[in-house]
Amino acid sequence: MKITCLVENTATNNCSAEHGLSLYIEANGLNLLFDMGQSDLFAKNAEILSVNIDKIDIAILSHGHYDHGGGLSKFLKLNKSAPVYIPQNAFVAHYNGQNKYIGLDNELISNSRLKIVTTNTQIAHGLTIITHNSVPTLHKFGCFGLKKEQDGKIIDDDFDHEQYLLIEDGSKRVLISGCSHRGILNIVEAIHPDIVIGGFHTSKMELDDELKNLGNDLAKFNCRYYTCHCTGQEQFEFMQKKVEDLFYLSAGQTITL
Repeated sequence: MKITCLVENTATNNCSAEHGLSLYIEANGLNLLFDMGQSDLFAKNAEILSVNIDKIDIAILSHGHYDHGGGLSKFLKLNKSAPVYIPQNAFVAHYNGQNKYIGLDNELISNSRLKIVTTNTQIAHGLTIITHNSVPTLHKFGCFGLKKEQDGKIIDDDFDHEQYLLIEDGSKRVLISGCSHRGILNIVEAIHPDIVIGGFHTSKMELDDELKNLGNDLAKFNCRYYTCHCTGQEQFEFMQKKVEDLFYLSAGQTITL
């Protein structure tokens, strides 16, 4: 299994960076795209890294924010056949703390290649999409000012538009998460992966006891973590002191599992 980071807040190997995430995954004989960043940068970096977007078999969107699905339109133009699995509430209007729209392009909502996921769904051998409903919120998680529109009102986001990809190849369980908005600890406890790849949504957390406790809790699991994007580099370095198997993944890097 190989995972190549196409988009992340930092970059290496001649790639460019943007606030967002896109991962190219080679697993179980298939080529997957998990998220598309906020622009067409995923495609530009893919070309630099010799990744063929038109050869992708399946695409998955983790949630309905622009920095993960802004490149969706570009992907649909470059790749003419791959289905795109999206969460049920991906096209609900979403806003940041300044009430700026951070959702998806609603013109895409009727595209026939979009496959709406409402429950845990096996999309291929060893590939399962896990919905937010399978993640009990035993540990608190904050919305950090993020909002959604519901019944004509703007309310705190509970991230019911989030989903995760579980890859099983017989020897290990690899969980791919875009931002882990519903709490990385909740997600790991619910799914019990061997390896986690994705953002932890901790970039706005202070370097204090709360973050230290999170690191201590994550270290209790027999799990390796490759984090990025919304984790925050300072927060990553802070938690790395507590979590031995915690690594950072930048655009242009490839990991082999």
